[in-house]
Amino acid sequence: MMTLSLAVRNLLRNRRRSLATLLAMAIGSTSILLFGGYSTNINYTMHTEYVQNGGHLQIQHRDFYLYGSGNPTAYGITDYIKILAAIQNDEVLRNMVLVATPTLQFGGIAGNYAAGVSRTIIGNGFVAEDINRMRRWNDFGLRTGSPVFALEGAVADAAIVGTGVARVLQLCDALKITRCAKPEKEQKSDGKAIPDDIAQLSQQETPAASGAAGASSRRIEVLASNARGTPNVASLQVIRAEEQGFKELDEVYVMMHLAQAQKLIYGKSPTKVTSIMLQLRHSDQIPEAVARLVPILAQFSTSQPLAVLDFRTLNPFYVQTIQMFNTIFGFIFALIGAIVLFTVSNTMNTAVVERTVEIGTLRAIGVRRAGIRRLFVTEGMLLGLCGAVLGVVLALVLSAIANQMGLTWSPPGTVEPLPLTLRVWGETGMILSTTFGLICISILSAWWPAYRAARLDVVEALRHV
Repeated sequence: MMTLSLAVRNLLRNRRRSLATLLAMAIGSTSILLFGGYSTNINYTMHTEYVQNGGHLQIQHRDFYLYGSGNPTAYGITDYIKILAAIQNDEVLRNMVLVATPTLQFGGIAGNYAAGVSRTIIGNGFVAEDINRMRRWNDFGLRTGSPVFALEGAVADAAIVGTGVARVLQLCDALKITRCAKPEKEQKSDGKAIPDDIAQLSQQETPAASGAAGASSRRIEVLASNARGTPNVASLQVIRAEEQGFKELDEVYVMMHLAQAQKLIYGKSPTKVTSIMLQLRHSDQIPEAVARLVPILAQFSTSQPLAVLDFRTLNPFYVQTIQMFNTIFGFIFALIGAIVLFTVSNTMNTAVVERTVEIGTLRAIGVRRAGIRRLFVTEGMLLGLCGAVLGVVLALVLSAIANQMGLTWSPPGTVEPLPLTLRVWGETGMILSTTFGLICISILSAWWPAYRAARLDVVEALRHV
């Protein structure tokens, strides 16, 4: 207690130098926490988006993730309805799973034959009501909301395409897309809306179009290979174009009702799906849910090996982005830590020089070398503690101000600007680790000056002028 009291008096004796050191540490601590709050918000934003769109877990054929893009129908899941029922009847999973929904992914060619254009696409069949329920997940309390999935309540042959698909298929005017580049010379159609062979295939699987005024200008034909290896065509009415965030995905993405996709791929054969998406109440329930799913899936794996993949495995871009920001955060902490190290060390070295006579006096009256070391280390610790705490207060105030300014930004993989949020309040782990780290650096900075002070010769110290 005496050491602490002396340390406080010594710091107050030279207020200007102590204040300068405290401000340097506070600014460093504030900078670390503000960047940490920014990177935390990126993590939560991307985390939420991937969970809203693909769930926490996906049940797939064991090899679908590696090879399914080449031939999705070869890696379909049979008895998916029974699997969904088993999940819903499980006494643990039923309280853990918010949404369990099947999806079907396939590759094909989409054409707007009235305009004489086509392109390869990745088609996805969804249960629209389930997707809208998934888009309401917001476990981190973000200030944003996902758009309503337009397929809910839409006609059976409705489809949503990426804006890149709409641009290539020349649907921009029909869909009233404002930001849509057009070719300098549009390719002239020969007046034939669709080739006869394609039309015949389409009529076999798709009811005749309703003939609505603007619907025909938004119709596309999707050609895909069905489960038997023969071509099949579906005529779809595009009701909306949605930008997907990544140009590579935006150029190929087509969404439709699951029943329509199954009709296109399987026709009258028994239907399958390529994935079952599971959205949980909380992300920290993933390990428990996986452990519960393993014995359930074992019952259905006799004819098809099934696997459970979490959203991090399915989205390596998310993992890479978070790792990048963690690396940047570590670099910033190391850089500011080095500044704090030299600032506190310089302050303590100056104090040792100015208080050489005082050190000699303390040694002369019986204070041991360990007591001298303890005194200077305590002063360094107090500087670190006060500077870090002041930095936390400044970070909380500045982040609260920034969050109310209405600033926006576009995180990776999103299209619409989102509110800029610096999540410092509530991030107890980040605050404590930053504070503890800066205190440790301050103690380390004070150790060498304290060691030098303790090693001073008593007689030489008392002679010092």
